Amino acid sequence: MATGWGSLLQDEQQLEELARQAVDRALAEGVLLRTLQEPSSSDVVSYAPFTLFPSLVPSALLEQAYAVQMDFNMLVDAVSQNAAFLEQTLSSTIKRDNFTARLFNIYKQVLKGGIAQTVFLGLNRSDYMFQRNADGSPVLKQIEINTISASFGGLASRTPAVHRHVLNVLSKTKEAAKILSNNPSKGLAQGITKAWELYGSANALVLLIAQEKERNIFDQRAIENELLAQNIHVIRRRFEDVSEKGSLDQDRRLFMDGQEVAVVYFRDGYMPSQYSVQNWEARLLLERSCAIKCPDIATQLAGTKKVQQELSRMGVLEMLLPGQPETVARLRATFAGLYSLDMGEEGDQAITEALAAPSQFVLKPQREGGGNNLYGEEMVQALEHLKDSEERASYILMEKIEPEPFGNCLLRPGSPVRVVQCISELGIFGVYVRQGKTLVMNKHVGHLLRTKAIEHADGGVAAGVAVLDNPYPV
Repeated sequence: MATGWGSLLQDEQQLEELARQAVDRALAEGVLLRTLQEPSSSDVVSYAPFTLFPSLVPSALLEQAYAVQMDFNMLVDAVSQNAAFLEQTLSSTIKRDNFTARLFNIYKQVLKGGIAQTVFLGLNRSDYMFQRNADGSPVLKQIEINTISASFGGLASRTPAVHRHVLNVLSKTKEAAKILSNNPSKGLAQGITKAWELYGSANALVLLIAQEKERNIFDQRAIENELLAQNIHVIRRRFEDVSEKGSLDQDRRLFMDGQEVAVVYFRDGYMPSQYSVQNWEARLLLERSCAIKCPDIATQLAGTKKVQQELSRMGVLEMLLPGQPETVARLRATFAGLYSLDMGEEGDQAITEALAAPSQFVLKPQREGGGNNLYGEEMVQALEHLKDSEERASYILMEKIEPEPFGNCLLRPGSPVRVVQCISELGIFGVYVRQGKTLVMNKHVGHLLRTKAIEHADGGVAAGVAVLDNPYPV
């Protein structure tokens, strides 16, 4: 890959002036977060951290990531409908991982009572890095797929204008024109709109399950505003509100403050810390209803690391997507090495290999939200501690992806402008809607590039490590 913005990164004074311009443009475009000090209020806001320059991404890999997104949508949907596969895959994990076990318990209760919803909505984001081959060429490798609360579709639509501005200031108009337009929030809202229409009640609302302290509210508002433009009203409530004021009628229709709810869109509920006893009860109530959950509990389970690892086993994709060899080949081409740590010979061997070459592996628990994975010495200590315990089944091992680092400036409130060595992660947003057994929508709706300094192993923008970026196709 080309080296990027090399010469522009040399002139410190110019970088500082460019950074001032970029920050002002970001604020004007709405690339915003609430502050750490006041996460519940929009009285004082700041810009969301971003790169000064767009980062170079090979066009072929960007196209490949887009091309496989509809396959991933179909795969997640297939997994979510296969109760036997979910049960078998998660059987060892739920013995040792309390959070996955509680989600699975709700899933079993819903199956027992009969699934009330007939329309299913998936808004997901599949994340990749560019692995460096032995010959130096980059390859697309999937890090994970996020099936709940996949964020930054709103802010990602605001950042192209910022990078175009920076390049235009430098009189690089030809380069500025190469930055792709991108509006994931519009596509995500189209999925919600389709689901809302199929629910078939003109006065029903969309219920967005929000956190009390939500710094990333402007990202969510972008989707709310798209829906309001279609005359679809969104109400924001916490799990606690659902538990106090949510109810089901005899047909299991969901009502909130007396108003019928067509679609429940979760922007909360993906980490153990987000659940109290009351919140678990609220989640069960929502899942039992015929409202269209995004995601429903089965689709959240389909996004676990353990499921991701099982999907990489030979024959599993073929079983889930029968008679679709091209689809299977496209999916499998993006898989990194994934290894089970279940008790037994296979798990023992994986641990032995990781302890022998710790720099080549990552240890992943069944968690979303960034900042949970273990690398290097921390991973070695954890594996030594876990290797004879059944608790190891709540983790998976993954091949560590080693992208080629490059220089860029990461702009953060209160931080000096300096050039650091970085790596990027590309996310593609996918949307699908299924009615009964028929997929009525399946598409990709945009991308998200996040970049972080190489000293930070783990964590996304919300976790405070990565910053927003745009791909500059080369």
